[in-house]
Amino acid sequence: MNRIPAIKDAAIKMTKVIAQQAPAAIANALVNLRVDGRSVQVDKGATLLDAINKSGSHVPTLCYHPEFEPRAVCRMCLVDVKGSQKPLPACRTIAQEGQDITTNTEELKSFRRRDLQFLLNRHPNDCIRCEVAGQCKLQSLVQEEQVQDMWPASAKKVRGSEHPEHLLHDHTSPSIFRDMDKCIECGLCVEACAAQKINAIGFAERGSGMMPITAFDKPLAETGCISCGQCTLRCPVGALIERPDWHRVLEVLDDRKRKTIVQTAPATRVAISEEFGLEPGSISTGRMINALRQLGFDYVTDTNFSADLTIMEEANELLQRVQGKREGALPLFTSCCPGWINYVEIHRPDLIPHLSTTKSPQQMHGAMARNGPLAKLIAEETEEEPFIVSIMPCTAKKDEAVRPGNRGDIDAVITTRELAKMIRHRNIPFASLSNDGKYDSPMGDSSGAAAIFGASGGVLEAALRTAADALGLDGPIEHEGIRGVERGVKVATIEGLGSVAAVSSIGSAIDLLSNDEWKKKFLMIEVMTCPGGCLGGGGEPKSDDKDILKKRMKGIYNIDSSSTIRKSHENKEVQQLYDNFLGYPLSETSERLLHTTYAARGSPREKLSQFLGAVDARDHEGAARLCTEDCIWDTNTPAFGAACGQESIKCLIKDKLPKVDKKCGQEIKRHRLMHVDGTDVLGPDDTLHHFDIALDDAGLIKSLTRTSL
Repeated sequence: MNRIPAIKDAAIKMTKVIAQQAPAAIANALVNLRVDGRSVQVDKGATLLDAINKSGSHVPTLCYHPEFEPRAVCRMCLVDVKGSQKPLPACRTIAQEGQDITTNTEELKSFRRRDLQFLLNRHPNDCIRCEVAGQCKLQSLVQEEQVQDMWPASAKKVRGSEHPEHLLHDHTSPSIFRDMDKCIECGLCVEACAAQKINAIGFAERGSGMMPITAFDKPLAETGCISCGQCTLRCPVGALIERPDWHRVLEVLDDRKRKTIVQTAPATRVAISEEFGLEPGSISTGRMINALRQLGFDYVTDTNFSADLTIMEEANELLQRVQGKREGALPLFTSCCPGWINYVEIHRPDLIPHLSTTKSPQQMHGAMARNGPLAKLIAEETEEEPFIVSIMPCTAKKDEAVRPGNRGDIDAVITTRELAKMIRHRNIPFASLSNDGKYDSPMGDSSGAAAIFGASGGVLEAALRTAADALGLDGPIEHEGIRGVERGVKVATIEGLGSVAAVSSIGSAIDLLSNDEWKKKFLMIEVMTCPGGCLGGGGEPKSDDKDILKKRMKGIYNIDSSSTIRKSHENKEVQQLYDNFLGYPLSETSERLLHTTYAARGSPREKLSQFLGAVDARDHEGAARLCTEDCIWDTNTPAFGAACGQESIKCLIKDKLPKVDKKCGQEIKRHRLMHVDGTDVLGPDDTLHHFDIALDDAGLIKSLTRTSL
């Protein structure tokens, strides 16, 4: 008996039933309410704040961000709900069917003004010099409400006066400044650090004395902070900011005494649009280039160029590790993200053998701009070294630029937010600029693969494109499975290559690394410290739009899909760089300029690296600070002998070692740590040495002895 017609009839009937039930199901998932007399419909589970925003009304917030569970501590978003005996916080009150909400009664407005006056009483009158002036939520509300500062300076309750033992001002970090007298106790920095599972910041005390502090009130540089800057991204005021370098950059540009080179990271060309009122996700590459030229930069180059260069080195490094031809463990961890590198060195030094030795695109770019073809081109005009600036979405890049082995290649790192300040201060009408600016050459061409470095999964996808071609594998150019901005781990399996993983946020990496399963599953793992990758970096524009990362990601992938070249190894400028300067991936020149080493924080290896970095830079004061007062540095050479004590060490470096007079385009070789562990070092003269180093309890060098191998 043929049952197909009967099955077909049953399917049609079921489809009709589902179709009839669908509107009811959708209606049940929606909530109808009124806001300031207007009807509005929101999804079930939405908050009153969602309903208010959708209705077109407005209530202010200071402690709310859509990424975190609302805490409702600022009380600025209190609203009246008909039938409720007291105002309710809109940010955490779930919308209910039939509710009638009023946002702007005189009582509510009066309460908000008093709340603002209370905050002003505990806030310094420093707006005119504050780094977030014009972008500060508290300043904006005070200006909007025209709130008067009712307390004279003598009556002001200085922030932290209840507990003066806490460290209020902390500028020890190379990436982040803390000025807690500006704190409004919103808690967003604590939430951001907890979401990253770093927990370098937490609340102390209670009541009016409550404030976010570091563990045991240590300076930030001495904590487990990895410089990701998510706290600065969420802070609504100026209590936590990126270390400001834009003033120094403007000063150099205005002086016009040195040639200047600037590089722009992949994520900046999309995010900068938001700072000037353009649609989030808008691609403003040309506008940004034109703005940089108006600021006075002589050469505008692209970090995407060095992203392609990174893939050439990293893909070949992976293949050599797979073939057992190179030191290091599998799976290979990417090394582009400095927050991730900080995490490994501080919290998980056991992972160091898995890290790629390839420098990040920022540092590769700095090394090439300082020593490569562009530097030699500039040297035809001047002997003076160029001033090199990088524009990054990331606060940790400031930290990366001063690491041993990197120090001196980049003169200043500014964030996307800092670039926006520079443009505003020079009254450049960014949104009105033509979007036709072009990068200079060399170091201006790039592939679509380089563009997606800005998104989580992008470095891995770019590497897969090149590795697949190198192995002769057929496969898709796009890998949707490892794309996305959500926190978590995304996995893809490439036939003939193996399984790979892209990790979005350091918290997700911590979860992945909590057991050893990752060692068995994956060939390569990309870790981006910030959720969504560089698109969500700590130096990007601040936003309360819950979909902001998706909008930025769309712009990044549009750049890739519209690119003529979509694979890093097809970049003609990169090919020319190898032909004319580097030779080939992993060549001796590449190893010297494009690769780096790592060390557990506080270890003898790290202290040796810092000391030799100071020696290479002839920074006698910096080298001496790493030593005890009676430190002995035995060079084991007839020319220099042994230096006993800090003053003797300073004298040896300052007066006895050959002067470093680096001219434009001239490479000065540095000491380089060998292997993934230990204290063997390749000297600037290419001779191999071993160093015996002893540290005191404070981590200072007590003795240092060099032995030739």
